[in-house]
Amino acid sequence: MLTLYYSPGACSLASHIALHEAGEKFDLVKVNLKTHALEDGRSFKDINPKGYVPALQFDNGDVLTENVAILTKIADRHSTLAAPGKHGKYRLLEMLAFISSEVHKSFKPLFSANSTAEEKQAAKDAIAKRLEFLAKHKPTSGTYLFGDNMTVADAYLFVMLLWAEKNGVKVPDALKKLAEAMKARPTVHLALKHEGLAA
Repeated sequence: MLTLYYSPGACSLASHIALHEAGEKFDLVKVNLKTHALEDGRSFKDINPKGYVPALQFDNGDVLTENVAILTKIADRHSTLAAPGKHGKYRLLEMLAFISSEVHKSFKPLFSANSTAEEKQAAKDAIAKRLEFLAKHKPTSGTYLFGDNMTVADAYLFVMLLWAEKNGVKVPDALKKLAEAMKARPTVHLALKHEGLAA
């Protein structure tokens, strides 16, 4: 069975949602990101030396890290969560890379106690611009990034939209609709519930 190492509300929530959407059977292991300890006392760094989530462990002990890689693997195993079209796999990678490098990484000052008010505002402005770009340039006019069907990229973006909402970042209307559509999915509610983020 697969094992997902996660921290509640962290970016690992994207992989958590995608695994539920895929109908995969998997175990969840919570990671304390401050101490890198697992609930059974083991060190998470023995699983993932990078020390951050997500990490997905396979039956044979192999471990895959980074949301872009894990989400791509899930999409490869379950084509319903992949992007459509001739260049679908590469469009999906393109979207995941943008979310990871341009949106996700931009939140760092908002999670740092050492950031100044100016640095935090600059981060909010940068994130808002990138979300606006996504809203204007997403490949289709459907509810989700690639049309009317959810892909693993929507799971990743959804987590970023939760963070944006929590930190007072302006979210374009098209992406608010995407977030609402995601929240209405039973699999998303299940993942949130498992992480203690929903009743």
